Amino acid sequence: MNSYFSITGHTGLTGLLGSPVAHSLSPMMHNTSFQHLGLDYVYLCFDVGEEGLEEAVKGLKMCGIRGFNLTMPDKNRMAELADELSPAASIIGAVNTVVNDNGRLIGHNTDGVGFMRSVKDAGLDVAGKTMTILGAGGASTAICAQAALDGVKELNIFARPTSRFHERTVKLVDTINSTTQCRATLMDQADETALKNSIDDSYLLVNATSVGMAPNVDASVLSDASMLHEDLAVGDVIYNPRETLFLKQAKEAGCKTFNGMYMLLYQGAEAFRLWTGQDMPVDVVRDLYFK
Repeated sequence: MNSYFSITGHTGLTGLLGSPVAHSLSPMMHNTSFQHLGLDYVYLCFDVGEEGLEEAVKGLKMCGIRGFNLTMPDKNRMAELADELSPAASIIGAVNTVVNDNGRLIGHNTDGVGFMRSVKDAGLDVAGKTMTILGAGGASTAICAQAALDGVKELNIFARPTSRFHERTVKLVDTINSTTQCRATLMDQADETALKNSIDDSYLLVNATSVGMAPNVDASVLSDASMLHEDLAVGDVIYNPRETLFLKQAKEAGCKTFNGMYMLLYQGAEAFRLWTGQDMPVDVVRDLYFK
């Protein structure tokens, strides 16, 4: 592949908004895909937190951006700023992908699909089983909704009652219980007895928080690693570092582990399709960046 990447007066802009974003693999994924398919687009990163998101979105919209991704901590705020939400984004209350449709910003959420595809890539089948998830932010909500749709039997969500997302998560649990065959329960993350019991009964444990993400690599979302057991599979939505302290704890306990790399790949592939109408060359991207 020619390493020369040409930017013209017609080049379409796409990108990523969040904080931090300097570690992101998304620019390499998308720019490689644009080049591989001969598409005149470029993908850039913008370090923008919630406090500056509204102004940043207005500016990008005025500049005619084709679309953009959102990462922590901007996904929930973007759901409020979008002109329209896809059905999934509306249920989840968080947006990770925006399409600029002639000045109208359409918010989508591809995180759940991306995560569940990564679960399959790890050789796991969660249908009919119990899953424990830590966190109540945008990633957690997307994963919970898709897991319920994909046949998880029981879903135990652990989060802080003081979280600003608590009310939204209560509504999500109600929606899952009333519209799917999954039984969802919201519990206090500080209740270690309930957490241990849930982990004992679970096939899959997932960290959907930012705890342990670079540069805070010495932190773990799990305060007591003795809760882990060797029959448990453990996933982390974080991919930088590729092995968080949480995943190291799980590996030492004999658990099968996987990180957020393939969730990133597959949610990005869906965003790419929404912006360009073409399929991302995932085999090319995987070989270059996900080995």
